[in-house]
Amino acid sequence: MIQAKGIVKSFGENHVLKGIDVDFIQGQTNLIIGRSGSGKTVFLKTILGLFEPDQGTIHYGDEVLGEMTKARRKTLRQEIGMVFQGGALFDSMTVAENIRFPLEMFAAMTEQEKDERVKFVMDRVRLEGAADKFPSEISGGMQKRVAIGRAISMNPKYLFCDEPNSGLDPETAIVIDQLIQELTHEFNMTTIVNTHDMNSVLEIGDHVVFMKEGHKVWEGTNSEVLGSTNADVEDYVFKSKLFKQVRQAFRK
Repeated sequence: MIQAKGIVKSFGENHVLKGIDVDFIQGQTNLIIGRSGSGKTVFLKTILGLFEPDQGTIHYGDEVLGEMTKARRKTLRQEIGMVFQGGALFDSMTVAENIRFPLEMFAAMTEQEKDERVKFVMDRVRLEGAADKFPSEISGGMQKRVAIGRAISMNPKYLFCDEPNSGLDPETAIVIDQLIQELTHEFNMTTIVNTHDMNSVLEIGDHVVFMKEGHKVWEGTNSEVLGSTNADVEDYVFKSKLFKQVRQAFRK
């Protein structure tokens, strides 16, 4: 589990995070949603330790991030998998080499063990037959699967995904969502997904946190979000005619 307690973060006169308390639950897909400017990206970076909070603490299990030694922070990074918005694959590396990269950097494994781990990961994220291809030779959806494969290659305890469906068509986005949720449940990871995609919320939102202007204004499950009477959540979730129709059907 990851806990954020009383997180405050400002940049000069710009008060971005205004006292956020959230428990991100192990074995569930925890989604952070909100409009641009809500503070969700700064919040995610603060949880990761890229920004130090002005007030409050981030807890990884029983440990406080701000109290960790440099050595412990280094080992913590090896327990974290990250899926970046653009994939951030190495263009000059093959699919297998991209997935193998964290193992080469951090894992105390034999070459055979690395080979076996790469094969396991590629099979698990459904990349059979793509080992020798380069990112430019595969589809956007496959690139995201490579990014997910690389993120889980070290068997992390924590998985962070920043807009994982960015640039994908709706059908492919659903496949990526389902893969993230499957892996989260299968490996009992604490997964945090930063997204604006309501389809993702409805597909995989085991736990949803809604932010507005630096505040956490609502949290619940994907089924509860459809029945929320919070005005800010309703405005965000049901801004399209499609979701208004879903809400009407849900409340009948």
